[in-house]
Amino acid sequence: MIHSKLMLECENLMKKGSASFYEAFRFLPSPRKEAVYVIYAFCRLIDDAVDDPEHSPFTLEELEDHFQHLEQAEGHFIWPSLRWLFDSFPLSKEPFLKQMSGQRMDLTLTHYQTMEQLEVYCEKVAGSVGEMLLPVLHDSPTLAVQQAGIQLGKAMQIVNIIRDVGEDLNRGRRYIPEEWMATYQYSHTEFEEMNVNFTFKKMINGLMDLAWSWFEEGLSDIDSYPSESAFSIKLASNYYAAIMEVVKHNEYQVYTKRAIVSDKKKKAIYLTTLQSVLQDGVQTIEA
Repeated sequence: MIHSKLMLECENLMKKGSASFYEAFRFLPSPRKEAVYVIYAFCRLIDDAVDDPEHSPFTLEELEDHFQHLEQAEGHFIWPSLRWLFDSFPLSKEPFLKQMSGQRMDLTLTHYQTMEQLEVYCEKVAGSVGEMLLPVLHDSPTLAVQQAGIQLGKAMQIVNIIRDVGEDLNRGRRYIPEEWMATYQYSHTEFEEMNVNFTFKKMINGLMDLAWSWFEEGLSDIDSYPSESAFSIKLASNYYAAIMEVVKHNEYQVYTKRAIVSDKKKKAIYLTTLQSVLQDGVQTIEA
């Protein structure tokens, strides 16, 4: 078993970085729960290396080099934690490397032109997380289950993109593709001026519809998971789906206001999700 001090470091990083994910996955039995903490902690370090390099303990290149030489990596709690992870579960390094390649896109590709480009990005930075988690949460995943996990990660990334439009604009990034803006006739000027008009709302609704379709695909094989894993996945999905409802409640103001799901709403989502699992069969998201 992983050393408790190392595990506490990973758990605290997850608790600080994503309260919703932490609340969803902390109900897992050991060692699945600890494995999720390690995976999240490493993904957080990757993300911080790109988005917050001044406070990151590693550059993206250093993370990749240490990961490629994991047996020799020392000096940070993540390396022995990852060694335990790979010793305990049948994971491949490929999705972790895919995650890093996706995050590297943020350093060079700041404005997307096509939905095809965006989908590639979503699969790399978020679908890869589904691939990482699959051997931890599922005992015998099929190819269809793997693909569903990728779609679920992509759905959550679209929600991130919707929620973070303003923050990304401040970073000089635009994930909403140019062809998508053209389809909805939302101009670059309107984007730069942070104009939340009828056209913008229609465009965001289109992205929400895409996210919902990927959520549906992502949960299509949820009954094949162990019950505890299924509950955590549904709960995480429901928490994320609720962000879209908050965006609507905020009149689609995602430029200057961050959509945050309240603790009261999270409690209601938890109870609804638990009830659906106990009733065995409700696979729709109760946002």
